[in-house]
Amino acid sequence: MKRFVFFLIGALVSVNAMAEGVVLSDTSIEEEPFVAPQTQQPQQVAVVDSFDADVAQPVAKNSLSNDTSDPLFLVGDNSFLSDTYVSFLDDKLRIGEYLGYGINNNFVFHANMHYQIDFSHDHENGFSATEFGGTYRMNHGGGKNHIIADALFGLKLWGGSHIRTPEYADSSYFAGLRFGRQYNGITLAGTVKSTWVFDDNRGLSYIDFIPEAYLRFQYNWRMGLGFDIRRSTNPHLLSNQEWVNFKLLRQFGNTQYIGKLDYEFDSHDLQAGFNIRILF
Repeated sequence: MKRFVFFLIGALVSVNAMAEGVVLSDTSIEEEPFVAPQTQQPQQVAVVDSFDADVAQPVAKNSLSNDTSDPLFLVGDNSFLSDTYVSFLDDKLRIGEYLGYGINNNFVFHANMHYQIDFSHDHENGFSATEFGGTYRMNHGGGKNHIIADALFGLKLWGGSHIRTPEYADSSYFAGLRFGRQYNGITLAGTVKSTWVFDDNRGLSYIDFIPEAYLRFQYNWRMGLGFDIRRSTNPHLLSNQEWVNFKLLRQFGNTQYIGKLDYEFDSHDLQAGFNIRILF
């Protein structure tokens, strides 16, 4: 009789363990691979816990429509993008804010400004020129080659003239062209942008050539690598530069946390920065 009781208890324990194994296997959720969306708005997927089938938890799916660090990202109609950033270079700390608003699916208006704190003897503290600009999408990539093309333009006003950098110049404006192609796992893009600085003492202009590659490793990890080749009409005021730009980011729904490192080959300057980008 005792043997039968022990056998029955052992059988019940085994059956219960097998049942728990089935439940655990049913409740494990594998992350979906990255898939390019067909709509402009982020998709919503429901994840249901098998222990309580009546409870559904909506989850924002990471896709091209909310990947705000993608070089070819464009803020959608009635959407709002906030980019708060901090960077440190050559004893200078910069804290800034970028605000972008999608008027329609073709045009985005933005404003951008940062404040500089100088820890060296130069005492170059102050607000930068306030930038007002826009991005107009000329081609959404619907043709045979799927090339996306954007026109970039902007105007900077009210800069602190005592700070000797183009970002803080009294007034300047820029225009450029950005183009590229988006794949499921990578975006390849290039930008050509020319900037004119209007200053009686420091008038100059320069042009930037910026090729970029942006990789989507997994469901919520991204990496970007790019180069900024800058050529100036007055190298005495603004030297020719060759920057390499690296960024690594983690995405949570419509929020991205970005770490950045930029290195300039001629001057050996190293810039470190951090961004928080939120899409509303």
